[in-house]
Amino acid sequence: MKVDETIPKIDVLIGVEKPSALIEENNIFDGVKEILEKIRPNWPVEKIKYKLLTDGITNKLIGCNVEGENEEETVLVRIYGNKTDLLIDRKAETRNILLLNKLSLAPQLYATFHNGLAYQFVPGITLSSKTVIKPEIYKLVARRMARMHKVKNDINPKKCTPCLWNKMQRFLDLVPHDFTDPRKQKRFLELNLPKKVDLQKEKEFLKHYLSQNEPLVVFAHNDLLLGNVIYTEKSNNVTFIDFEYAGFNYQAYDIGNHFAEFAGVDNVDYSYYPNKQLQYDWLKTYLEEFNDKIVTECDIEELYILVNKFALAAHLFWGIWCLIQAEHSYIDFDFLKYAQQRLGEYFTKKPEYLALGLQEHPNKL
Repeated sequence: MKVDETIPKIDVLIGVEKPSALIEENNIFDGVKEILEKIRPNWPVEKIKYKLLTDGITNKLIGCNVEGENEEETVLVRIYGNKTDLLIDRKAETRNILLLNKLSLAPQLYATFHNGLAYQFVPGITLSSKTVIKPEIYKLVARRMARMHKVKNDINPKKCTPCLWNKMQRFLDLVPHDFTDPRKQKRFLELNLPKKVDLQKEKEFLKHYLSQNEPLVVFAHNDLLLGNVIYTEKSNNVTFIDFEYAGFNYQAYDIGNHFAEFAGVDNVDYSYYPNKQLQYDWLKTYLEEFNDKIVTECDIEELYILVNKFALAAHLFWGIWCLIQAEHSYIDFDFLKYAQQRLGEYFTKKPEYLALGLQEHPNKL
């Protein structure tokens, strides 16, 4: 597919040095105060209000504002979860935010520190399983994702390597054979979760199967769960946040991953996974923004088939991720249960999604 040549290309940004400031886990608010003294020196300390936000399951997020100020003046301070540096390239994350903000695709970054960053607050509400299926909202998401996917690689325009398989393998390597906490190990066995060797086999199978025919690679968000989409009713706009996993990846993966997130996180319900009619409308909206030609039924069907197959890769990826979080995270969240839900959906839907398109097009994925 040819993309809009007017979309700016990625600048080669100078790597950001790792700052030395550190917010201690048991002294969060004093640490946040020190960050605000640097980026908001005019704020009267005695009037600053702090609010611990609870949307995330990886990091801690603090909303900061001065009593009486407008909501738009709020600063968000994100503190990385324990051992997340094993999973995420923080320098790349910072470069991604700077790049996307320059293209009006991400909030402004105010500061980075050793174990977190501070950035612009976007007024609005995060999506839910009920709001994300509304046409007036999901079409905004589809168009914004399409604009992000048109960002170019100026470093090597002819070679954008998808990050999916290397990241998944790196995550697999970090999955413990046995959990350090005996209670977690017992729960792992009670939930009948697949062993590391079985997950490795599934990863190799998917890599071989989904890499055929060289699916399109784009600049992707890679973690577009509902909590990472802010809907601002006043301006009728959506904003994506949290670019920890952003990078070049398969177009169909980014969309399939988003569709899988319709089910939610805290109360997972896969009946919210979008049906074919909703997906067709979403994909039509997306392709009209992404392409510079008329979108045909064939274009939509082709992407629909790929998206649902790559949704399997998303389930596998985050299922593996959960097993690492279960070992290391201090966040109060049942990662093993969530791993069971993601991996259970992977194995349940695998036959159905892999069969898509094979009768009509036996040579397709």
